Amino acid sequence: MRAFLFANPAAHSRSPAMHNAAFRHAGLDAHYEARQVLPEALADAVAGLRQADVLGANLSLPHKEAALPLMDALTPAARAIGAVNTVIHRDGVLTGDNTDAPGFLEALRTAGDDAHGTALVLGAGGAARAAVWALRSQGREVLVLNRTYDKAIALTRDLGGVAVPPAGPVGWERVALLVNASSAGLDAPHESPLPDLPRLAPEALVYDMVYKPAETRLMRDARAAGYRAENGLGMLAQQARLAFQAWTARDVPITVFLDALARPVRPEGTE
Repeated sequence: MRAFLFANPAAHSRSPAMHNAAFRHAGLDAHYEARQVLPEALADAVAGLRQADVLGANLSLPHKEAALPLMDALTPAARAIGAVNTVIHRDGVLTGDNTDAPGFLEALRTAGDDAHGTALVLGAGGAARAAVWALRSQGREVLVLNRTYDKAIALTRDLGGVAVPPAGPVGWERVALLVNASSAGLDAPHESPLPDLPRLAPEALVYDMVYKPAETRLMRDARAAGYRAENGLGMLAQQARLAFQAWTARDVPITVFLDALARPVRPEGTE
């Protein structure tokens, strides 16, 4: 059996390490492969998932929203969020799911978030939509800040929350959870979505969905200011575990995924 990641770029992904470790743990004869798929090739790549030996695929940037019309069915979460990160194949039928949202909430819980207080999400793409939907499901007040204000307005119109104008007042001092759901800082340890970190609520948690580098500038700035900070590895592992369970009906412990992430990156196909 086979499963895939479709992304552009894809070479940096840690998903193959996690899922292949999970296949071994579960004793399944299956293999996971990351493939670079350009936007214009997405429809053909998705169509290829209907082959009998394919379990499904994960989708990452920039395909999470573009894949919606390519699905035969959508789970309630994927439909509400408007983004697909997991495709499940059953007998020729492709179902789009979103494991980012529940994976994000589980990662927050593990990081010590108490599910209370105002949350502010940076970004307005597929990851931001999952974060806002998840946080709103907790009954939290959610603010959305994006460089393109119109995109933040569109997101909050769909999912709730309040779009904050880039140059407008935010009320940072009441923000108990700051989430970077943008790509700012990815592979750029000196960059931050907030070059001058504002003063947050004293108990604030800063959660950066970026996981490469493992410590981003946003995290360093947060810790220097006395706030707790976590990278996106926990969310990456949690969403992968849920996707694996959807494909295989096997509940592999989260430690298998986290241990795979902790190991040095090696060329695919080596041990």
